[in-house]
Amino acid sequence: MTLLRSPPSFLINAFTPYLFPPKYPFHFSLRHRKCFPSQFPLSFLASSPTSFVANAAATLIDEQPLSSRFHISRGYPMPFGATLRDGGVNFAIYSANATSATLCLIILSDLHHNRVTEHIPLDPYINKTGDVWHVLLKGDFKDMLYGYKLDGKFLPEEGHYYDSSRILLDPYAKAVISRGEFGALGPDSNCWPQMAGMVPSSDDEFDWEGDLPLKYPQKDLIIYEMHVRGFTKHESSRTEFPGTYLGVVEKLDHLKELGVNCIELMPCHEFNELEYFSYNSSLGDYKVNFWGYSTVNYFSPMTRYSSAGVRNCGRDGINEIKFLIKEAHKRGMEVVMDVVFNHTAEGNEKGPIISFRGIDNSIYYMLAPKGEFYNYSGCGNTFNCNHPIVRQFIVDCLRYWVTEMHVDGFRFDLASILTRCSSLWDRVNVFGASIDAEELETGTPLSSPPLIDLISNDPILRRVKLIAEAWDTGGLYQVGTFPHWGIWSEWNGKYRDTVRQFIKGTDGFAGKFAECLCGSPNLYQGGGRKPWNSINFICAHDGFTLADLVTYNNKHNLPNGENNNDGENHNNSWNCGQEGEFANASVKKLRKRQMRNFFLSLMVSQGVPLIYMGDEYGHTKGGNNNTYCHDNYLNYFRWDKKEESSSDLFRFCQLMTKFRKECESLGLEDFPTSERLQWHGHFPGTPDWSKTSRFVSFTLMDLAKGEIYVAFNTSHLPVTISLPERPGYRWEPLVDTSKPSPWDFLAADLPHRDFAVQQYTQFLDANLYPMLSYSSIILLLTPDPNP
Repeated sequence: MTLLRSPPSFLINAFTPYLFPPKYPFHFSLRHRKCFPSQFPLSFLASSPTSFVANAAATLIDEQPLSSRFHISRGYPMPFGATLRDGGVNFAIYSANATSATLCLIILSDLHHNRVTEHIPLDPYINKTGDVWHVLLKGDFKDMLYGYKLDGKFLPEEGHYYDSSRILLDPYAKAVISRGEFGALGPDSNCWPQMAGMVPSSDDEFDWEGDLPLKYPQKDLIIYEMHVRGFTKHESSRTEFPGTYLGVVEKLDHLKELGVNCIELMPCHEFNELEYFSYNSSLGDYKVNFWGYSTVNYFSPMTRYSSAGVRNCGRDGINEIKFLIKEAHKRGMEVVMDVVFNHTAEGNEKGPIISFRGIDNSIYYMLAPKGEFYNYSGCGNTFNCNHPIVRQFIVDCLRYWVTEMHVDGFRFDLASILTRCSSLWDRVNVFGASIDAEELETGTPLSSPPLIDLISNDPILRRVKLIAEAWDTGGLYQVGTFPHWGIWSEWNGKYRDTVRQFIKGTDGFAGKFAECLCGSPNLYQGGGRKPWNSINFICAHDGFTLADLVTYNNKHNLPNGENNNDGENHNNSWNCGQEGEFANASVKKLRKRQMRNFFLSLMVSQGVPLIYMGDEYGHTKGGNNNTYCHDNYLNYFRWDKKEESSSDLFRFCQLMTKFRKECESLGLEDFPTSERLQWHGHFPGTPDWSKTSRFVSFTLMDLAKGEIYVAFNTSHLPVTISLPERPGYRWEPLVDTSKPSPWDFLAADLPHRDFAVQQYTQFLDANLYPMLSYSSIILLLTPDPNP
């Protein structure tokens, strides 16, 4: 994630005291900013209730009186949302500050013309219990959608944005219907056409075929971060439904071949890809919110990732993502969702009123005393996660995705926001009693956040994978210190930075690199956690790809239209001698070596490895480290390039993942001790931890493979190393990243493998091994045929 050095003024919250610059050099990106292009409806930019009412005609027309098609009764306050009950549908929505509520029923054809089909006014004496508005309807709901109109104060300075002209999405809606095709504008070229929720039906069924959670121990995972649309949208995918959930299903066998057993889906909750919509003169296309870190609704899967679009009011789209999850499970792959509970698509005070803001802005968002939005997310607002109502909403949502959609866990974007205290924080509100009259300022980090506590002790959620991106854009960096209850893992940003520095040959990182290889005990052991609490990654969606990491010293983000001001400036990258893809042969060879070095280090480290989509074949984004806005080749998986490299990098990655899974010692339950692991240097038993050291090696006892020797030489000079002596045994080469493919990995079925091994005989007979500069090796201990 990336900060602007000098962000454009239209991206800055008007209340600058509440926009906090980060204090730490971590990544966040333009996906954590809001912009409102010229196509944005002017009514959304209104700053007074008068202007909202003036534009009401653009939103709602042809209001009709209540008809007799539905039987209306009082209804029930729980559960929230639209649920089947007593032969009808019960509607319940929380709003503590609304003075009136109307349920709006809309058929699909009326939605496209901004018409409400039926208005159901709710009587506050009959249809309200506490702060919950509710009603039970019986009748014909075929092709019916719904939303709410809520009235109350429009006083931003008090935190209220009620506007009775707006149809609001129910936060608990299970599908959101508006546009059906990704990137297509709405009526009158509207980027924000009216949205409505799906009304549930007794006909909603899906055959799970007995699907059950795989429940892999987290130590055994190999995670693959994937973008649903980007994975198959390129024409070379040759899928029937490119860019969709079904398209991913068609290509799951590729992940099986790679050795992945867990897919981490980038945001698949409903979002509006058109919120950044504007012409991009650099590439001759249009900028969109491609990554999707700007949620509209948390219960709803992204409709425009389905081949069905709005067909059957979104039900077919729900079934498509269920089908993806079921088919992944059949192939032995868990599915983890990337969830964005730190902010919503409604942005700051200039943003649209879609759902939460119009329902109860002062409850759902973290506000300052005069109604200003705290902006710990960098996107204009911060979800009020530790408020009792909001944290229950988040838990309800997570439970739904586990129980109804069968996902296996969650990666929480900017999870440190989930640890900050809510607006109007006080002990009575949260715990029911005052403790030492403690008062905390809004946004203060909490050692025991109620939301994290609730999730961690939930009987359903505590058994799934819980992964935190342990920082936010307000400077709260918690890698190694995130409140964890013994079950939370973290994206280990310190692992990424250290491995990048060491592999490219920076002095002073040998000791830190060794800690990374052991699962970062310096971060996790003291808090009682294990190596698998560290999610190790070198590249992710945010930042350079693996190929660009070794091709560019500097970011090249001009295609983003921000004059190269966006994106992280500190990438810890090295171009291997020449900037850009056009380089001489020796530089290109070194780059391939470095990519193999990075991947090998990832696979031999304790903890959980995470691979970014496309890195297995060397995908390039041309040096762009912030491709949040590109629906094009920059973000598309290139299946043609993967085929070209199938005998090169992809083969190496595939064999390394296979090797990791075969080694019992590379996914330990606890941190390795001296009984299992020994450190070496250029000579056995003499590691060099000095500031100038660029060599790290170790031996590891493995119950399946015997003893393994691993070494990294990140110096610009070659070295001949002495190997540990093992009487009656000899070391046999398996991996040497300095060798060209296929000799970089001497797999058992490699033709002429024995001849290749013989090339090392002269050295191995003397218990030596020659290592080229910037190379890494794996040797296996085997019985000596000639002791």
